[in-house]
Amino acid sequence: MIPDNITNALADGTVPVDSMTNTPGTNYTTLLVLRELESHAVFTTNGQDADITSLPIIDGDESIEYSPGLMFMRKQTGSDRRTGKAIQRELLEYERSDSMDVNDMNPQSVESALYGSAASGDDDVDIGVTSRVMYDTAFTVRDASACIDEKFQNAPGEGYAKGSTANIREPDFFEPGTLFPCTITLRDATPAEVAFVTAITSRNKRYGAATTRLGRVNNRVLGLYTGSEEGCSNRELTAETIVSFASEGDRTLGDIVQAPVLNADQAATFVREAYDAACAEEIAQAPVDDEILDEILTLTGDEELQTVLETQQSHSQTFIDDAIAADEN
Repeated sequence: MIPDNITNALADGTVPVDSMTNTPGTNYTTLLVLRELESHAVFTTNGQDADITSLPIIDGDESIEYSPGLMFMRKQTGSDRRTGKAIQRELLEYERSDSMDVNDMNPQSVESALYGSAASGDDDVDIGVTSRVMYDTAFTVRDASACIDEKFQNAPGEGYAKGSTANIREPDFFEPGTLFPCTITLRDATPAEVAFVTAITSRNKRYGAATTRLGRVNNRVLGLYTGSEEGCSNRELTAETIVSFASEGDRTLGDIVQAPVLNADQAATFVREAYDAACAEEIAQAPVDDEILDEILTLTGDEELQTVLETQQSHSQTFIDDAIAADEN
């Protein structure tokens, strides 16, 4: 069960657990995160090349264009969903299975009712559910040339004597220490669902390809915000973080994006300051007190989270049952 002080603190961006509705509203809660690579990672859509784009950065009279590496939204939500379903299997009991297989999702589960599921053709629960958790592509603070490495390997076999062999190119690797400022936004979620996504974010440690050997990530949860609209974009957060780094010392924007390493603690401060400034000047969101966020983070352990999810479980099922009934009428 979610304590009343947390429910009250999240009221401007959530819906009461007994008031979940199939009609979209304007209740937004944003989790501000800095993803920091703790090992090499592979983020690619073609299996070989890192995903890269070009973005302008402007700071007064100075402007540059740099080429950040990308962590597409699918790389984030896919990994988070697998973590969420694993947590759910451990802590909740369902008669029907709920996996990442599109034909084996249970739309009535807490995870699928929140993150979405496709209609499976099941006679009893044949309904598609739109996700109420929004992700966006994340951008590296540094240029791809500074944080992505192209590696080659030889595969000559086991014999003592070997002939010459061609080098085999491995996929592009993002280097440890690479930083991705990003947001996760929930729409019309309950306080328990916010706690669930916070737990998934704090507990998930692997993203990208070959996660048994690569892709270790530290998700730094920097802040929680509520309001009547979605917050600023990952692109804006990344650009403002670069500008803040350059403003701290006698360095140019180009120095920052080509830096061999950037201090993650400083980056966390700059990302938080950028989002706070956007709330004050542009968007209809306000920060939740850090004490409340810290209390939500204490609910991420198995025992505490199980209580939260068991309270949410029947409401998620009722939410889907009501949608099915409305669809049949």
